[in-house]
Amino acid sequence: MKKFAIFLGLFFGTAGIAVAQSGDAEAGKEKSQVCAACHGPNGESPTDMYPHLAGQHQKYLLKQLKDFKLASETGGEEGRNNPIMMGQVASLSEEDMADLAAFYAAKDSPKGETPEDIIAKGEDLFRRGNPDSNMPSCAGCHGPRGNGMGLAAFPDISGQHAAYTKSQLEMFRSGERANDPNEMMQGVTEKMTDEEIELLSKFLSGLY
Repeated sequence: MKKFAIFLGLFFGTAGIAVAQSGDAEAGKEKSQVCAACHGPNGESPTDMYPHLAGQHQKYLLKQLKDFKLASETGGEEGRNNPIMMGQVASLSEEDMADLAAFYAAKDSPKGETPEDIIAKGEDLFRRGNPDSNMPSCAGCHGPRGNGMGLAAFPDISGQHAAYTKSQLEMFRSGERANDPNEMMQGVTEKMTDEEIELLSKFLSGLY
């Protein structure tokens, strides 16, 4: 059970970042202006192509920025490979990334909606997983409301755009996204069907 709990805690990234919880939110606000086109001025993305950042755990945000930068430095061989973000973070310093993470973490999390007709099935999958396929419960690491655990860098997966969540689950499953240590999330998502990914993505959008 402990192994399963570790798995889903790495939904959008990983635990274990060594950098302390630091950064200047006010400085991050100034530096975030270039980010607003995709993520909105306060971290609430106006399009479901890009994730909401507002209210996300600071440690997790910093980890993702560092992974994007590592990918930019290694031609995508390491870290988190995303052409847009690799270009955005290429010139950022450690301080810049810490400030941006602090800024977005200080914002209120957005609220989404879950279609009423999938609430029951979505909640069951979220809380129990799928025993038949050994898919673990999402709630084991992300908590009953999907808020994650900041100190462990388990991300808040509630209130996110359903389309974005779906795309990340699919990329973990295909191996296109591989910034999860020991392929933990890839191990989880390979147990998921297309229907389960769709169901969870919609359910999580309205969970908070």
